Amino acid sequence: MRVALGHVDEYDERTAAFARQSGLAGVQLHTPGNLAGTDGYWSEAELKALRERIEGDGLRLEGLENVPAAHFALIQRGAPGRDEQIENYQRTIANMAAAGIPILGHHWMPTYVWRTSMDAPGRGGAHVSSFHLPDTAAGNALAAYKLTPDDPIDPPLTAEDMWSNYQYFLDAVLPVAEEVGVRLSLHPDDPPVTEPLGGAARIFTSPAALVEARDRAHGSRAWGLTLCTGSVSAMAGAANVTEVIDLLGPGGHIAYVHLRDVRGTVPTFSECFLGEGNFHPPSILRRLHRAGFDGFVIDDHVPAMEGDVATWGDTSSEAYCSRGRAHELGYISGIVDALGIGS
Repeated sequence: MRVALGHVDEYDERTAAFARQSGLAGVQLHTPGNLAGTDGYWSEAELKALRERIEGDGLRLEGLENVPAAHFALIQRGAPGRDEQIENYQRTIANMAAAGIPILGHHWMPTYVWRTSMDAPGRGGAHVSSFHLPDTAAGNALAAYKLTPDDPIDPPLTAEDMWSNYQYFLDAVLPVAEEVGVRLSLHPDDPPVTEPLGGAARIFTSPAALVEARDRAHGSRAWGLTLCTGSVSAMAGAANVTEVIDLLGPGGHIAYVHLRDVRGTVPTFSECFLGEGNFHPPSILRRLHRAGFDGFVIDDHVPAMEGDVATWGDTSSEAYCSRGRAHELGYISGIVDALGIGS
């Protein structure tokens, strides 16, 4: 198990230095602005150039998460044009393999992550994001984020639609991923509510649903789970996090981990510092180790502390390299070292 700098939206000299100063050897990037993807997919040349740049900074590129919405939205919606987007997604997978990048994460939320506040009060006056289901009628407080779609979903997508579209996607892309050796990793829904948000039902809202996703991959070694402990914790607390680890960890189905937590569960929760949420972080990391997990763990959605620019809705490197993130990374690294489970 190793700790990496994660969810980097804009990789530059500042984030590279932040990773090294935090004692980390690897980074994971999230729909990075460094990749143009102008033809509807990420090219081998731009992917290779990015990996080489990161390695030139003395770091390892652990993987990528989430292609741009313009490359993926029709696939999720099952709308006309999805087959072309799937062909381009297959190109991205093959190009990642050729460029030496092993993991591509994906989400299955056509209206992306929802929050009802990006500036809720946290511990000591820190700023955190929060969700309160009755307030969603006012819209998504994260609507300005780059992966949140602008166009409405009409007609609405039912749970049956979402499952059908996911199966169609898996059947098309897993054979390519298997052939070239890239792993595709599913992120649980955030927030994990069964009520539709923005016209789209949510289906990955329980441990049972994540197991079904695994089963729908028909044993493919190319399918994995991005264990976002915050999203799973928001389902029903610590018990759900341990259940997912116990169900999917021993089979090697957890590709990597977003280590964060929330206070409360759906329909109302707020993000928080690790150690004050629903679960006990050392117990979760120990359980992952005992389940055989040997991948990377990243920080995710950190609170904004005094002097920080903003919570995670701001993707600039100035906002990213924050006091809140340094605190979180030190906390995680300290647990890994204390437990003696690092690689």
